[in-house]
Amino acid sequence: MSAASSAGNRPLHVVACAHGTDHPTGRRLIHALRAELAAELAAEGLRAVVHEAYVDVQEPGLESVLTALPAGEQAIVAPLLLSEGFHTSVDIANAVATRSHTTSSAPLGPDPRLATVLAARLTEAGYQPGDAVVLAAAGTRIQAGAAQAAAMAALLATELGQDVSIAYCSAATPAVPDAVAAARAAGATRVGIAAFLLAPGFFHDRLATAGADYVSAALLPSLTIAKCVATRLAEARETVCEDAE
Repeated sequence: MSAASSAGNRPLHVVACAHGTDHPTGRRLIHALRAELAAELAAEGLRAVVHEAYVDVQEPGLESVLTALPAGEQAIVAPLLLSEGFHTSVDIANAVATRSHTTSSAPLGPDPRLATVLAARLTEAGYQPGDAVVLAAAGTRIQAGAAQAAAMAALLATELGQDVSIAYCSAATPAVPDAVAAARAAGATRVGIAAFLLAPGFFHDRLATAGADYVSAALLPSLTIAKCVATRLAEARETVCEDAE
């Protein structure tokens, strides 16, 4: 049973909420992700309307999007974010609480499918077996988000068959340049950064100056990301149905 079917013929409103960026390529890729998500949900037979929203930098803001939705119709906010952080635990949670018939799905990670994409991006960037690899996450002071980033590093290590260290672009330690320097101090001749970032933007630009031999591209574009969002939405819809029983 889906949340949409429980509401008769009314569609499920999926508010695909991203952080927001001034980077033009990042904006284009997030727009494309929403289109891919809509196609994925339609292929699953779900009658859904996918809406655009942001928690920072861009408009429309999440709260205004939720306010404009038809009263009484089911909505799920789908964070286009890789792990728990301030934006999920505060911005999205507070916005969801302002509207009835509204919930949120989990962020995208950790997920083995993301590790597969990360490994592919590393190979494209020049990774060779035996290189030291640093997984660069955006960073958060929220413990759950840090644990999720560490879990992604472990999943990437399994995918590559070698150790992967974790570092952060902000808000947590070790910082990415420090992790790269530590790998070199430990004897690594080549160090690569696996950018655990959804799209190009401020954080990805900074990785170029972190001292690594190469930096992988961001995860997008990849149809896998839309499938991960769809999975999180399916989990949230299942929870809505269980709560309604």
